[in-house]
Amino acid sequence: MKISASIYSRNGQGLEETVRALDAHRVDYIHVDCPGDLAVFGDIARMRQVSSTPIDLHLITPDPSPFFEPIRAHQVDLVCVQQENLASPLAVPDDLVSRFGLAVTADTPLEVFAPLRDRLRFALFMATTPGRSGGRFDRVNFRRIRRFKRLYPELRIHVDGGVDEEVSFILRNMGVYAAVSGSFLLDERLDKGPLGARLMRLLHGGHAAEAGLSGEGGHFQVADFMMERGEIPVLSGPDPGFAALLQCIDDYSMGFALLEDEEQRLIGLVSNADVRRGLLRHLDDLNRVKVSDVINRQPLFAREEDSVHTLLRRIKSCPFPVNYLPVLDQHNRVTGALQFHNLIKGES
Repeated sequence: MKISASIYSRNGQGLEETVRALDAHRVDYIHVDCPGDLAVFGDIARMRQVSSTPIDLHLITPDPSPFFEPIRAHQVDLVCVQQENLASPLAVPDDLVSRFGLAVTADTPLEVFAPLRDRLRFALFMATTPGRSGGRFDRVNFRRIRRFKRLYPELRIHVDGGVDEEVSFILRNMGVYAAVSGSFLLDERLDKGPLGARLMRLLHGGHAAEAGLSGEGGHFQVADFMMERGEIPVLSGPDPGFAALLQCIDDYSMGFALLEDEEQRLIGLVSNADVRRGLLRHLDDLNRVKVSDVINRQPLFAREEDSVHTLLRRIKSCPFPVNYLPVLDQHNRVTGALQFHNLIKGES
């Protein structure tokens, strides 16, 4: 996951000094919030004098058109316009080479992206109040991000607001492309260690208990960010038929399916690897392969109420790589699942 440092969240350093420090630690973008003031391009010019790190400009204004010419002149790399502040629908000039995005708060329907999907490169999810640094991440955005990925798979996802090492781990696992970090990364009044250590915690924190999470595991539970029942492959009955099982795995393209009884209690998990092993055992007569030959009846699982800290400890205790986990409630009923291929792909 890319990190965009929100430059106006800095405390205790000058603009150029902060930019040089970010460059030294190879931050991916410098995020510049602009509440409708063209004077922001003076700061961008100062940053350009000491750094070539791409600028990530967030426009919060009823009319972005006066900003287009300075954007051209300063060759701003990323430009994101806040949807809720627009007085009229956004029109992106064809000659702007900047990658454009649309920023939305948690109350805005995701359908606003549909008319502009051919002109946009990314979406920015505002997970706290725009322009207010240091807020707590709103968990409703986890569900919105999953839905956005289904609606607009071609658009990248950026997230701004409340991103600490706990949220970063969840976002990385969800396949989020970039996260804007302000207070966590740059506010020296917070006791978070030096800049390099903060950045490493955003990029890699969460793989071990020593990542900095508290013993209680922070603010979020597995139920907050898991894929819910309607999003995952679930079949009822101990033997729904091998053909139905294969079709279910193929339909969802997640590499697994869960089997449950009539009360939605977990029977077991079948992965692509389980299917391959079952086929290999019956190469002489593939028609003999049954669901009972391929099901894992004791898969590793997570609980809805597990914290991130508890989840990570459970995964670390497993002697083999974990690609997906069923999520169960207190009655062992299937309520969702977790998948880790984005995390593995992004950090391998």
